[in-house]
Amino acid sequence: MKKHNIEMLISEDDVKARIRELAEMFSSKYKEEGAVLVGILNGSIFFLSALAQSMTIPVEIDFMAATSYEGTDSTGKVLVTKDLARSIEGRHVIVVEDIVDTGRTLSLLCDLMRAKNPASLEVVTLLDKPSRRTVGFKADYTGFEIPDRFVVGWGMDYNQLYRNLPYIGALDEKDL
Repeated sequence: MKKHNIEMLISEDDVKARIRELAEMFSSKYKEEGAVLVGILNGSIFFLSALAQSMTIPVEIDFMAATSYEGTDSTGKVLVTKDLARSIEGRHVIVVEDIVDTGRTLSLLCDLMRAKNPASLEVVTLLDKPSRRTVGFKADYTGFEIPDRFVVGWGMDYNQLYRNLPYIGALDEKDL
């Protein structure tokens, strides 16, 4: 296996501190009703887990999956590969994503979820890369805004590697 050069962009401590801030905000906002966290597979698993564990309110967890990438390139087409397993009608839904890049995938998934009549629907992303946006999508809450670099760690991968890094790192472009 080739060893890749990875530059640390955001430290483990900074990621964890920001997740705690987001969890406190959601816990306060939804203290009466609780919320349904909908993770977008596969990248959101680490972020969703840390967010849920830091929240002080009852939460339910569900997942959706979609794909629009081949390797490191976006195909421009979004294919839903897993839908929700439970009803979100009348529920407060927080969509949890690892990174917003072009915005196409989340835009489509949010439209699908809105059609299921939730009481509210908000999106939180650990990372936002606004320079890559191709649709008018904006997350409601963002952990960190980052430059247009290929990032790994906290669920984000390069060919299924590096999801488990405890920090956010950027791969050297010559390694892609």
